[in-house]
Amino acid sequence: MKLYDESIKELLAGIDMTSAKKLDIVNATWKDVGDHNLILRADMAYELGGGTFPAVSGMAVTCNDEFVNTDEVMLIGPDLDEIKADTPYARIALVKVAEDSLGDGNTLYNAIRKIEYVRYHINPEGYMTRISASNNREPVRVGKAALDKGLNFSKVGKLFLDTYHENKNIEAVKLIFITAPDFDYKSLSDQAKLLEDITGTIDHIFKNVMMDCGSCSLQKVCDEVEGLRELHFQELKKEREY
Repeated sequence: MKLYDESIKELLAGIDMTSAKKLDIVNATWKDVGDHNLILRADMAYELGGGTFPAVSGMAVTCNDEFVNTDEVMLIGPDLDEIKADTPYARIALVKVAEDSLGDGNTLYNAIRKIEYVRYHINPEGYMTRISASNNREPVRVGKAALDKGLNFSKVGKLFLDTYHENKNIEAVKLIFITAPDFDYKSLSDQAKLLEDITGTIDHIFKNVMMDCGSCSLQKVCDEVEGLRELHFQELKKEREY
């Protein structure tokens, strides 16, 4: 699984990880409230990525130890208990899987989407994620009561990791939370969109094996991402042999 590797490298190159704090998740526990995680404005302390603030979300899959070799939660910017008002926000998940563990064809695409959809099934008490997949936004309402009980990114991150590891193909996850006001969220958003475009192109390839590359709207992504064009022609060869 190298389809995302160059994009991961570019994404990480744009993040000053020397300013990141590795959070202690060993004893971090917090309740997941399932579908009952409604936070009204009256009960909200603030919103991460609310209003016109950036609310970036991105996910990529790799087999490369260089990018992910163990579970870790990183934070750039203030923690939840240090934030006092609406602020920019980003959450990036880099997920390591075993080589060839996700299969190929539609199986590969569905396996990647299954990993991505983990975010829809994580509901930390007092941390209400409002996902807009169409524009890659993921604002979060944070409840006053939860902050009083000690909610922080260590606890949120640990819930994410635990839920990711319910998938047997996942070996490790690097989770990066960003709340720094002066961070370049626009550049990060562009990188996150490319990650999503790669996933969408994988789906497009297997649904439209006989397509004309010259007329394909995703040709630019296919040309830029190592392995995508090869993936397409492998599938085309299978189709012709069949």
